[in-house]
Amino acid sequence: MSTPAARSDVTNAGEGPGVKARPAPLAGITVLDFSQFLAGPVAALRLADLGARVIKVERPPGGDIGRQLAFAGASIDGDTISFHAMNRNKESVAADLKDDADLAIVRRMISSADVMIENFRPGVMKRLGLDYESVRKLNPRIIYGSISGYGPDGPWAGKPGQDLLAQAVSGLPWANGSAGGPPVAVGLSIADHLASCQLALGIAALLVRRERTGEGGVVETSLLEGVLDFEFELLTAFFTMPGFLTRRGGAYAANAYLGAPYGIYPTSDGYLALAMGSVPKIGTLIGLEALAAFADPESWTVERETIVGLLGSHLSRETTQHWLDLLEPADIWCAPVLTLNALAESEAFASLSMTQEVSRPPADGNGPPVIVRTVRSPLRVDGVVLTAPAGAPRVGEQSAAIRAEFAGSEL
Repeated sequence: MSTPAARSDVTNAGEGPGVKARPAPLAGITVLDFSQFLAGPVAALRLADLGARVIKVERPPGGDIGRQLAFAGASIDGDTISFHAMNRNKESVAADLKDDADLAIVRRMISSADVMIENFRPGVMKRLGLDYESVRKLNPRIIYGSISGYGPDGPWAGKPGQDLLAQAVSGLPWANGSAGGPPVAVGLSIADHLASCQLALGIAALLVRRERTGEGGVVETSLLEGVLDFEFELLTAFFTMPGFLTRRGGAYAANAYLGAPYGIYPTSDGYLALAMGSVPKIGTLIGLEALAAFADPESWTVERETIVGLLGSHLSRETTQHWLDLLEPADIWCAPVLTLNALAESEAFASLSMTQEVSRPPADGNGPPVIVRTVRSPLRVDGVVLTAPAGAPRVGEQSAAIRAEFAGSEL
């Protein structure tokens, strides 16, 4: 499959003097995205950002359920903001996989695609005849990527693959809480995003292997496995040192395993994050004489609750900037805890050129395009950031063109 001109296949932004535009790393690669919600679509998005042509295969009439699963109720032009963000730079073909004629078109697309991504519950794709063993007969070179909630087997295999539920059973909210308090979930869909990163990495690795061997392959991960990998420090300590238990820190501690001063502390006008550093040195700098008693680094862990309590009480007396002015010149690792407004207004954020605008034509063809400001890929390739102007497609927006493209192809 060739990449349509409307889709970006070059690193087309951020080019400085003497930097020549080159084809994006995955230019010429075609991905069929059968997935919904977040983890699968974001894995496909990561490939699209790297130059792949991504075609969403959506069931008519509503398409990806993520189009209506609102992110804090926020939507624009009929789709949720989150859908716009994670499906930019893609095409959409509407196809009912239970309809024989539609399934025939989809099978033709699969026969010449490079990658296929799905995140249905285990067994769904097999019932449709689109599991890896069936698909590889159509296209032995295809790379098949699959995300589930809890893996293909085991007692949890059939449970709903949902971010908060995966977090809950992983132990992450428990490790993320503070001593004496309830478990605290990460406030974003971290399980979905971690799984998307892992799947995109696995697909890229299999594409490299295919270049060497000519063979396709299948890569699988799950929401739970992504979080468990994220917890590798915690789990390594747990399994390697029998009897070792995580001791959640006090109210200000920010990591179950790291000693004081590691934490987030209230100031008179906000919050201050302190990373690793000498507790007595920090005490001298901020005028907290009581910290001189903790000269032994081992005490920073053993007496963590006492130390962070002293810091919390003392730091609340002055502004965040007051403490930064004392600590940063002394090379103490610290930072203000910014709101989104403060982040967006900061010079550091502006210097990253992290945002981009994507657009799509209005549904009726009249009026200005629909503009969504979102983030770009976090990668730079050959010194160039990766952006693309195409917004998320409407359900089946490219159906006619795609169906025509494969109407005469043979299985």
